[in-house]
Amino acid sequence: MIELQSQFAPRPNPIRGSLADRILYRDGLILVIDKPAGIAVHPGPGGGPDLESSFDALRFGLPHPPHLAHRLDRDTSGCLVLGRHPKALRRLGALFSGGLVEKVYWAVVEGEPPEDAGRIESALKKLTRGSGWRMVVDPAGQRAVTDYRLLGADRGRTWLELRPRTGRTHQLRVHCATLGCPVVGDLTYGNPQSGEALQLYARSVTLPIYPGRPSLEITAPAPPHMLVALALLGYDPASDPPEATTV
Repeated sequence: MIELQSQFAPRPNPIRGSLADRILYRDGLILVIDKPAGIAVHPGPGGGPDLESSFDALRFGLPHPPHLAHRLDRDTSGCLVLGRHPKALRRLGALFSGGLVEKVYWAVVEGEPPEDAGRIESALKKLTRGSGWRMVVDPAGQRAVTDYRLLGADRGRTWLELRPRTGRTHQLRVHCATLGCPVVGDLTYGNPQSGEALQLYARSVTLPIYPGRPSLEITAPAPPHMLVALALLGYDPASDPPEATTV
């Protein structure tokens, strides 16, 4: 049982312990790991911890470590797909670039959308200024499409299922803000004074990786820093055991 002591969850810490303990699925081609929030997937100009530097521990007998097939933001947790060798990366690259990978995210957002389900189609463009950069809605930008569905609402907040149909930088965060429902804890596109961690995670990924065979669907557990907020909106982790299945 989750103790609902506060609607505010502590900020997550970068990964502790073995990265191998966070593997959700593994076969000869791919690994899917449960990325923790609060850590970058690859080294950045500012330094700090990153996941990619620890991939050597995920070789499991192969001569080289796996490589990223896609990216997740530093503060986004959940399903992260790795290719174990060049052939796997080429196959995964074709799936991701062809829009054949089904990705599902969960978010806790401020407010409530006007409809219980819908599609957001707002093109996005990177805006760079002296103090940094951010993504903005711009008709001249890259096409960006997100489907959403309401899963629960209470106390001025909403639990959304998000299905990105394109893969633009910060797409889900900007689209939620465009909907009038910024992601809780989003300091860039939401409340800059929020003391909460980003309430967004990559819930599942479906990969048609093997021709002629059912697709793989891998689901990550809800991260600890989102459990209190999700429980307030009706989520019950006891009835939601994540697993890898074929669909």
